[in-house]
Amino acid sequence: MAKKKIEENIVEKIYDYTLEEIMGDRFGRYAKSIIQDRALPDVRDGLKPVQRRILWSMYESKNTYDKPFRKSAKAVGDIMGHYHPHGDSSIYDALVRLSQRWKMREPLVEIHGNNGSIDGDGPAASRYTEARLSKIANVMLSDINKDAVKMTLNYSDEDLEPTVLPAHFPALLVNGSTGISAGYATNIPPHNLAEVIDATIKRIDSPNCRLDTILEIIKGPDFPTGGVVEGKDGLIQAYTTGKGKVVLKANYEIIEEKGKKQILIKEIPYEVLKEQLKKKIEDIKSDKKIDGIVDVIDESDRTNMARLVIELKKDADANLIINYLLKNTDLQINYNFNVVAIDNKRPKTLGLLEILDAFILHKEEVVINRSKFDLEHSKKRLHIVEGFIKALDILDEVIKTIRKSKNKADAIENLVKEYLFTTEQATAIVMMQLYKLTNTDVTDLQNEHANLLELIKYLTSVINDESVLKGVMKEELRSIKKEFATPRRTIIKDEITEIKIDELSMIPKEDFIVSVSKSGYIKKLSVKVYNANNETEYVLKEKDYLIGLYKINNIDTIILITNLGNYCYLPVRDITECKYKDIGKHISSYIPLSEGETIIASFGIKNFDSRTITLFSKDGLVKQTELSNLPVTRYSKPMTIFKLKDNDEVVSASINDGVVYIVTENGFALKFNKEEIPVVGLKTSGVKGIKLVSDSVVSAFVTNENHEYITIFTDKNTAKRVKLEEIDYSKRSLKGDNILHSPKSKKYKITECYAGNSKTNYGLIREETETIKSSDISIMDKSSTGSTISKKDLTDVFKEARLKVIDDALASTPEHEESSSVETPKKEEKTQELKEEPKEDKKQEEQVYETLTMSDFFDEFKI
Repeated sequence: MAKKKIEENIVEKIYDYTLEEIMGDRFGRYAKSIIQDRALPDVRDGLKPVQRRILWSMYESKNTYDKPFRKSAKAVGDIMGHYHPHGDSSIYDALVRLSQRWKMREPLVEIHGNNGSIDGDGPAASRYTEARLSKIANVMLSDINKDAVKMTLNYSDEDLEPTVLPAHFPALLVNGSTGISAGYATNIPPHNLAEVIDATIKRIDSPNCRLDTILEIIKGPDFPTGGVVEGKDGLIQAYTTGKGKVVLKANYEIIEEKGKKQILIKEIPYEVLKEQLKKKIEDIKSDKKIDGIVDVIDESDRTNMARLVIELKKDADANLIINYLLKNTDLQINYNFNVVAIDNKRPKTLGLLEILDAFILHKEEVVINRSKFDLEHSKKRLHIVEGFIKALDILDEVIKTIRKSKNKADAIENLVKEYLFTTEQATAIVMMQLYKLTNTDVTDLQNEHANLLELIKYLTSVINDESVLKGVMKEELRSIKKEFATPRRTIIKDEITEIKIDELSMIPKEDFIVSVSKSGYIKKLSVKVYNANNETEYVLKEKDYLIGLYKINNIDTIILITNLGNYCYLPVRDITECKYKDIGKHISSYIPLSEGETIIASFGIKNFDSRTITLFSKDGLVKQTELSNLPVTRYSKPMTIFKLKDNDEVVSASINDGVVYIVTENGFALKFNKEEIPVVGLKTSGVKGIKLVSDSVVSAFVTNENHEYITIFTDKNTAKRVKLEEIDYSKRSLKGDNILHSPKSKKYKITECYAGNSKTNYGLIREETETIKSSDISIMDKSSTGSTISKKDLTDVFKEARLKVIDDALASTPEHEESSSVETPKKEEKTQELKEEPKEDKKQEEQVYETLTMSDFFDEFKI
């Protein structure tokens, strides 16, 4: 017979909610789950849910300190299957952390095998390691089976798990905690067990004591890795409000023996990875950011978790070096307190007194619940013992009654009827084996009876008398302190030691060759490497070229000017030293630029003095500001040097002290004295430099004594040199001279313009860069269009690089600070430039082409 189909009447109902309501409700529930059940510890036992479940599962399965180790994979499987339905890797990671002595002040789990390292190495897989609870973890769980804490059903409603552990000491303070949840984060440092217990006892005795009284006992955090904490004010603020900051630094010693100098790092700051710290110090040494470090040796072992030896040169200043390392590595960090924990099912920022009070309240509840459990069982046992004593007085009759009974139930009923035993007493008598009943000594029962009466009296007083309750709590705390307390590891200092170092004195005073390319690549070479590659072409990215090449000291600075009116401050010491065949590192590796921002000029600076840098914009604005305005202490981003209007950009910059020339696309050149430009601050806009009519500035510069010509390149593939003296002096903000003849039928536009002399060469970007010598470009007057020098487009012309030596003798000499677009240097030119540049022979013969009138023509040829 076929089964009847069950008809379901499904009523369609549409609920109208906004996305805002749906998202708010869903995220609210998610956030509550994350906050309460995952990331934040409970103030009472100091544990997150996963940690609590790990300890409870291992305790329930008798995987305790007094039993053999058990495979971690089995422990993880039990935890995941019964209590924590999440990924096994997250459970194992949490279990491993509970065992790591460099993270936990009092580890709660013991592991046989690789449980990671202070270097940041991960643990071995759970199938290889073995785990069990530590002895102090048993203390946290003791009395849990005496109804000391509330139990709740697990996720599958099959097993019970504790909502909180008995935790007979303030574990939140002792082991600390760290975590991030939705809208909340916590960062609680570990403390010394003995100090925390003494402070708890003090708070039990004096519930109204002040924080400063407690701080006489708890000096501050006690990290498992030791170290030195500085800043009493920060500690007081943190323990008062739950938020504060202290300085945490390595514990070190300077050793001088047999002419050798060493810095011995005995302890490192909490949660600093030793291997990364060692690598950072080695990088400082290899990058030559300071002078004096010979080697960094890791001498860590099982006894010394973090022991680094920094070997120094004989003449090194150890104090200067350690101060530099404290300031520039994780040998010194700021530790931020953020004491957030779950209190009464809510996240709360807690001060030290609030944590102690919450624990004391929890401890009272645990002791009372345990005492009530013991009292109930003692009373039950007393009742049974009284039944045994009564039965022994009439033992023969009791035995006779039991023997004549039909069964156990009948025997119990007969004992109750005939001798007035209670059902519980009769049951205990019947269940006792006959030989035990006949051999039981009434004296033992009477002694047990007396002890039970005493115990009941005591437990009753614990429950009802607050002074007795406090006495029990203090005694248990003292017992834990006696068994588990260890000496303080972290040193506490009231004042923060101010680190004063002269970084320049730490830096090796060595010369380097630094190049800056148009595409933004910066390369730093040793002079030795540079000179050793005489016949090798300077390596650049394809179709890239140099805009600056300097022989400069490691303590000096490179200044980069961008088209968006910003400047980048880049100390030479911070530039990574490269190999000759490298293209260098992009500026974005040091200082990030905005989209569309490019470098248009660079300068090597030794002294930031009263000299000025002059900047020119495409829209004809000009500005001067002193070099002394440029130094900064933080240089991780570009800073404003020229406040520009929309769509304007910087086209040129110069540090020379000569005459100003501004050249426009339509062939105008304005020449005026630099003194006409006002000297202003960094974040100001410029003043009008040249009058523009449907025109824009192509190039501008301030000349120096080596400049003789301006070289002009046009969009019609022509070029010419014009002597500087041919251009008439004028005033700022005027239109200037026309220096390029442009027939109406064929308009000429200037694409590039540079100041130079007869030794200046230019480059033309092609598949392979072509060189144009100055002698290949004719000297002409202002009214010519120039001569054709290439059949190809001249829009990608640039000025070749010439090595500028930045030293004490030359630092204030303008020509050594000039910046312009330049090409890849050949080695022959480099070798010459490293020496003092000889003065040019002004009498060299050069053919000068001028525009002739018809009269000139007839006179010349006698026509």
